[in-house]
Amino acid sequence: MTTVALLGTGIMGAAMARNLRKAGLGVTVWNRTRSRAEPLAQDGIAIADSPAEAVAGADVVITMLNDGDTVLATMNDAAPALRDGQIWAQMSTVGVAAVEPLAKLAAEHGVTFVDAPVQGTRQPAEQGQLVILAAGPESVRGALEPVFGAVGKKTLWLDSDGAGGTASRLKLAAISYAISLTGIIGEAVGLAEGLGVDPALFGEVVTGGPMDSGYFQAKLKAITAGDYAPSFTVANAAKDTRLIAEAAEAAGVRVDLAEAAHQRLRRAEEQGHGGEDMAAGYFASFPGQPA
Repeated sequence: MTTVALLGTGIMGAAMARNLRKAGLGVTVWNRTRSRAEPLAQDGIAIADSPAEAVAGADVVITMLNDGDTVLATMNDAAPALRDGQIWAQMSTVGVAAVEPLAKLAAEHGVTFVDAPVQGTRQPAEQGQLVILAAGPESVRGALEPVFGAVGKKTLWLDSDGAGGTASRLKLAAISYAISLTGIIGEAVGLAEGLGVDPALFGEVVTGGPMDSGYFQAKLKAITAGDYAPSFTVANAAKDTRLIAEAAEAAGVRVDLAEAAHQRLRRAEEQGHGGEDMAAGYFASFPGQPA
């Protein structure tokens, strides 16, 4: 039986851990705040007190943490227990610049590094329907098949060089689309309200036409119903737009919409909406109003 150590049990990590266990894999998890991981024990998942304890003896290590600095610090803590032959699937969104030092750390400990960020939010994670963007050697793909198969509906293998960051580059392009689109929907709803128009009428204009989509309907419903239960938080979206802007600048590309979305998300954070779903970026349309 494949054994997996999963580091980071936030919205995404907890759901992934449960699906790994449902698939019959041995799962040990670690989270910086242990109390947030403890409910997973009811699913037959072991809770470790440290990253090193979690990875000891695991076949596959998954990192599902907030950013590159956190991933690097956590894996440095885990390093004494790493061993030759382990596979590290780095599934967090860390941007481009963070990939090289992570891959270097893996190489120093004889661990095979796979750059494998996921596309999807809370519901796809809970349903095991994530899309996995992966880059890594063909020699480890078979070992990762039951792992990726438990958490995702599709794995898109891009190349054999995890250290090259191809998967993380593609993830930034994909998440840029999702975040910018969410910002556009929130801004349009805010504009309708500001102009004295019922936002439901805006929804009627779009629904059933070429601009309609399941994503549009989900975010419109969240905003009009005032339901901001987090699927992907404002704070995480703000972090990702920063990573997008940094990568774009290095590549000589203008990303005006992502930068505008970043400003809206930061305003929503300042209003107290950082822990809510990124649809709450809608509140940035009314910066003078309290949260």
